[in-house]
Amino acid sequence: MSSRREFITLLGSAAAWPLAARAQQPQMPVVGFFNGQSPGAFAHLLRAFGRGLNETGYVEGQNVTIEYRWAEGSVDRLPALARDLVRRQVAVIVAAGGAHLAARAATGNIPIVFTTPGEPVKEGLVASFNRPGGNATGVSVFTVTLEAKRFELLHELVPKATTIGVLLDPTFSSVDLQLSEVQTAARATGHEIRVLNVSTDDDIDEAFSTLAEIRAGGVVVSGNPFLNSKRNKLIALAARHAIPTIYEPRESTIAGGLMNYGPSITDVYRQLGVYTGRILKGEKPADLPVLQPTKFDLLINLKTAKALGLEVPPTLLARADEVIE
Repeated sequence: MSSRREFITLLGSAAAWPLAARAQQPQMPVVGFFNGQSPGAFAHLLRAFGRGLNETGYVEGQNVTIEYRWAEGSVDRLPALARDLVRRQVAVIVAAGGAHLAARAATGNIPIVFTTPGEPVKEGLVASFNRPGGNATGVSVFTVTLEAKRFELLHELVPKATTIGVLLDPTFSSVDLQLSEVQTAARATGHEIRVLNVSTDDDIDEAFSTLAEIRAGGVVVSGNPFLNSKRNKLIALAARHAIPTIYEPRESTIAGGLMNYGPSITDVYRQLGVYTGRILKGEKPADLPVLQPTKFDLLINLKTAKALGLEVPPTLLARADEVIE
């Protein structure tokens, strides 16, 4: 009888071995991917983020878990989503698509890897570019100085245009600098500009109606989270009113817009992945310098140009990184 009891005890112990072994295995770190926009337009950027993680030895589902939070373009949802990730006690919060300030407000302890279209020092995200000094670092897509370049490119495409419209979001932190940039470019080329402040869908509708009424020869859409998120609406209105328009993100040109000039966001998201992996390996955000884009995209959509009756100068085509035919 005692032998039988010993045998059962041994069986019970053996059955417990796998459970004990599993309990001793370290849990996979959890990354909170926090974005102010909708997931549909970010598939290629998520792949780029994954490539960056892979470069540091991490593969989603194998040795790292990613929890996604999307605000679907609703700014008022951002704080609650950020607090949710903090309660989840994720290892790193990746804040993109306009979510950086909400993430920073939610935690001073969990590492944050951000992308921001503004100035991270002025926004209170970091102490300096080279030595962030706190729990946050990332990539500053501070492209307001590119507004003048976009203006010049549009002028090159429509040199006979006398009035150029400029769409600005008055709630954007760097809107004053954007305005200064386009004013300087307009003076240099002798153009009259019509500045229209837009921060809602209705504002965008009214702006294009105004531009059509004054027969604007083109439109510069400034780079900021709100206008970048309204890509499809802007493209549709530009086509309806037959106004040549230049945007910041390459996705706008791919979706049917005329042209764009801006940083390679694909490369930006890859770098977010690299920094996330480095932090998971033990590096501190305080010691990782805030990066700035080094790759820029100029895309031209020849189908859209043809629909607008425009002939793209060969010199402009030669400088394009990609031409959609």
